[in-house]
Amino acid sequence: MKKGKIFVISAPSGTGKSTIINELMKKEHLQLEFSISATTRKPRKGEVDGVNYYFLSLEDFKQRIERDEFAEFEEVYQGRYYGTLKSEINRITKLGRNVIMDVDVKGGISVKRLYGDNALSIFIQPPSIDALRERLVARATDDIEEINKRIDKAAYELTFADKFDCRVVNDVLDDAVAETESLITDFMRDNE
Repeated sequence: MKKGKIFVISAPSGTGKSTIINELMKKEHLQLEFSISATTRKPRKGEVDGVNYYFLSLEDFKQRIERDEFAEFEEVYQGRYYGTLKSEINRITKLGRNVIMDVDVKGGISVKRLYGDNALSIFIQPPSIDALRERLVARATDDIEEINKRIDKAAYELTFADKFDCRVVNDVLDDAVAETESLITDFMRDNE
Protein backbone atom coordinates (compact mmCIF):
# COMPACT_ATOMS: atom_id res chain seq x y z
CA MET A 1 0.00 0.00 0.00
CA LYS A 2 1.21 3.48 -0.90
CA LYS A 3 2.01 5.72 2.07
CA GLY A 4 -0.06 8.88 2.44
CA LYS A 5 1.18 12.46 2.21
CA ILE A 6 1.14 15.26 4.76
CA PHE A 7 -0.63 18.58 4.16
CA VAL A 8 0.07 21.35 6.64
CA ILE A 9 -2.33 24.29 6.66
CA SER A 10 -1.34 27.36 8.70
CA ALA A 11 -2.84 30.83 8.88
CA PRO A 12 -3.48 33.75 11.18
CA SER A 13 -6.68 33.54 13.23
CA GLY A 14 -9.76 34.67 11.31
CA THR A 15 -8.32 33.94 7.88
CA GLY A 16 -10.72 31.07 7.14
CA LYS A 17 -8.31 28.17 7.60
CA SER A 18 -10.79 25.93 9.46
CA THR A 19 -13.53 26.58 6.90
CA ILE A 20 -11.16 25.71 4.03
CA ILE A 21 -10.06 22.51 5.79
CA ASN A 22 -13.69 21.52 6.45
CA GLU A 23 -14.51 21.98 2.75
CA LEU A 24 -11.46 19.94 1.70
CA MET A 25 -12.41 17.13 4.09
CA LYS A 26 -15.66 16.67 2.13
CA LYS A 27 -13.72 15.84 -1.06
CA GLU A 28 -13.25 12.08 -0.78
CA HIS A 29 -10.88 11.86 -3.77
CA LEU A 30 -8.29 13.70 -1.66
CA GLN A 31 -8.40 10.88 0.94
CA LEU A 32 -7.76 13.32 3.77
CA GLU A 33 -7.84 12.46 7.44
CA PHE A 34 -7.53 15.17 10.05
CA SER A 35 -4.71 14.64 12.52
CA ILE A 36 -5.82 14.58 16.14
CA SER A 37 -3.73 16.86 18.34
CA ALA A 38 -2.49 16.08 21.83
CA THR A 39 -3.11 18.55 24.66
CA THR A 40 -2.56 18.93 28.38
CA ARG A 41 -5.90 20.69 28.89
CA LYS A 42 -8.77 18.83 30.48
CA PRO A 43 -11.53 17.47 28.22
CA ARG A 44 -14.57 19.68 27.82
CA LYS A 45 -18.05 18.25 28.17
CA GLY A 46 -18.69 15.79 25.33
CA GLU A 47 -15.04 15.55 24.20
CA VAL A 48 -13.60 12.06 23.84
CA ASP A 49 -9.95 11.05 24.18
CA GLY A 50 -8.59 9.89 20.83
CA VAL A 51 -11.46 11.54 18.94
CA ASN A 52 -11.30 15.25 19.74
CA TYR A 53 -7.79 15.27 21.24
CA TYR A 54 -5.33 12.95 22.90
CA PHE A 55 -5.61 14.23 26.47
CA LEU A 56 -2.27 13.89 28.24
CA SER A 57 -1.06 14.89 31.67
CA LEU A 58 1.56 17.65 31.77
CA GLU A 59 4.13 15.12 32.98
CA ASP A 60 3.33 12.68 30.14
CA PHE A 61 3.44 15.47 27.54
CA LYS A 62 6.86 16.63 28.76
CA GLN A 63 8.21 13.05 28.76
CA ARG A 64 7.05 12.65 25.16
CA ILE A 65 8.84 15.90 24.25
CA GLU A 66 12.03 14.49 25.78
CA ARG A 67 11.58 11.25 23.79
CA ASP A 68 11.14 13.32 20.58
CA GLU A 69 7.64 11.94 19.94
CA PHE A 70 6.18 15.20 18.59
CA ALA A 71 6.29 16.46 15.02
CA GLU A 72 5.45 19.88 16.50
CA PHE A 73 4.28 21.28 19.80
CA GLU A 74 3.71 24.60 21.49
CA GLU A 75 3.13 25.80 25.03
CA VAL A 76 0.15 28.01 24.20
CA TYR A 77 -0.42 29.15 27.77
CA GLN A 78 1.75 28.42 30.78
CA GLY A 79 1.42 24.70 31.48
CA ARG A 80 -0.99 24.17 28.56
CA TYR A 81 0.60 22.39 25.63
CA TYR A 82 -0.74 21.37 22.24
CA GLY A 83 1.09 19.25 19.71
CA THR A 84 0.99 16.64 16.98
CA LEU A 85 2.40 13.21 17.77
CA LYS A 86 4.54 11.57 15.09
CA SER A 87 2.62 8.35 15.86
CA GLU A 88 -0.63 10.10 14.79
CA ILE A 89 0.88 11.09 11.44
CA ASN A 90 2.28 7.57 10.96
CA ARG A 91 -1.07 5.98 11.86
CA ILE A 92 -2.82 7.89 9.06
CA THR A 93 -0.13 7.66 6.38
CA LYS A 94 0.35 3.90 6.91
CA LEU A 95 -3.33 3.48 6.01
CA GLY A 96 -2.56 5.13 2.65
CA ARG A 97 -4.59 8.19 3.63
CA ASN A 98 -3.32 11.76 3.53
CA VAL A 99 -2.89 13.75 6.73
CA ILE A 100 -4.27 17.27 6.88
CA MET A 101 -3.02 19.35 9.77
CA ASP A 102 -4.30 22.62 11.19
CA VAL A 103 -1.28 23.99 13.05
CA ASP A 104 0.14 27.36 13.96
CA VAL A 105 2.80 28.95 11.80
CA LYS A 106 5.81 27.73 13.80
CA GLY A 107 4.33 24.23 13.99
CA GLY A 108 3.82 24.23 10.22
CA ILE A 109 7.47 25.11 9.66
CA SER A 110 8.57 22.36 12.09
CA VAL A 111 6.45 19.69 10.36
CA LYS A 112 7.76 20.68 6.92
CA ARG A 113 11.35 20.56 8.18
CA LEU A 114 10.77 17.10 9.69
CA TYR A 115 8.92 15.48 6.76
CA GLY A 116 10.54 17.35 3.85
CA ASP A 117 9.36 16.23 0.43
CA ASN A 118 6.57 14.09 1.91
CA ALA A 119 4.84 17.22 3.21
CA LEU A 120 3.31 20.25 1.52
CA SER A 121 3.00 23.37 3.65
CA ILE A 122 0.30 25.86 2.68
CA PHE A 123 -0.09 29.29 4.23
CA ILE A 124 -3.57 30.82 4.05
CA GLN A 125 -3.49 34.59 4.24
CA PRO A 126 -6.07 37.35 4.27
CA PRO A 127 -6.20 39.78 1.34
CA SER A 128 -4.93 42.43 3.77
CA ILE A 129 -4.68 43.20 7.48
CA ASP A 130 -7.60 45.63 7.06
CA ALA A 131 -9.74 42.88 5.52
CA LEU A 132 -8.82 40.58 8.41
CA ARG A 133 -9.80 43.26 10.93
CA GLU A 134 -13.17 43.68 9.17
CA ARG A 135 -13.78 39.90 9.33
CA LEU A 136 -12.93 39.74 13.03
CA VAL A 137 -15.20 42.71 13.80
CA ALA A 138 -18.03 41.18 11.72
CA ARG A 139 -17.73 37.89 13.63
CA ALA A 140 -18.72 39.79 16.79
CA THR A 141 -17.13 37.13 19.01
CA ASP A 142 -14.36 39.29 20.51
CA ASP A 143 -14.08 42.75 22.03
CA ILE A 144 -11.88 45.36 20.35
CA GLU A 145 -8.93 44.65 22.67
CA GLU A 146 -8.96 40.96 21.71
CA ILE A 147 -9.32 41.86 18.02
CA ASN A 148 -6.29 44.14 18.28
CA LYS A 149 -4.27 41.31 19.89
CA ARG A 150 -5.29 38.97 17.06
CA ILE A 151 -4.36 41.58 14.44
CA ASP A 152 -0.93 42.11 16.03
CA LYS A 153 -0.36 38.35 16.12
CA ALA A 154 -1.56 38.02 12.51
CA ALA A 155 0.88 40.72 11.36
CA TYR A 156 3.68 38.76 13.07
CA GLU A 157 2.55 35.43 11.58
CA LEU A 158 2.40 36.94 8.08
CA THR A 159 6.17 37.47 8.30
CA PHE A 160 6.55 33.66 8.12
CA ALA A 161 4.51 33.20 4.92
CA ASP A 162 7.59 32.88 2.71
CA LYS A 163 8.75 29.85 4.73
CA PHE A 164 5.82 27.83 3.35
CA ASP A 165 5.74 25.93 0.05
CA CYS A 166 2.63 27.77 -1.16
CA ARG A 167 0.48 30.74 -0.25
CA VAL A 168 -3.24 31.06 -0.85
CA VAL A 169 -5.01 34.38 -0.40
CA ASN A 170 -8.50 33.84 1.01
CA ASP A 171 -10.38 36.75 -0.52
CA VAL A 172 -13.24 34.68 -1.99
CA LEU A 173 -13.74 31.45 -0.02
CA ASP A 174 -14.73 29.22 -2.96
CA ASP A 175 -11.66 30.36 -4.90
CA ALA A 176 -9.38 29.73 -1.91
CA VAL A 177 -10.83 26.22 -1.45
CA ALA A 178 -10.40 25.45 -5.17
CA GLU A 179 -6.82 26.75 -5.19
CA THR A 180 -5.89 24.76 -2.09
CA GLU A 181 -7.52 21.62 -3.53
CA SER A 182 -5.53 22.12 -6.75
CA LEU A 183 -2.26 22.46 -4.81
CA ILE A 184 -2.99 19.25 -2.90
CA THR A 185 -3.99 17.35 -6.04
CA ASP A 186 -0.85 18.49 -7.91
CA PHE A 187 1.37 17.51 -4.99
CA MET A 188 -0.21 14.04 -4.80
CA ARG A 189 0.23 13.55 -8.55
CA ASP A 190 3.82 14.84 -8.63
CA ASN A 191 4.84 12.64 -5.69
CA GLU A 192 3.39 9.28 -6.73
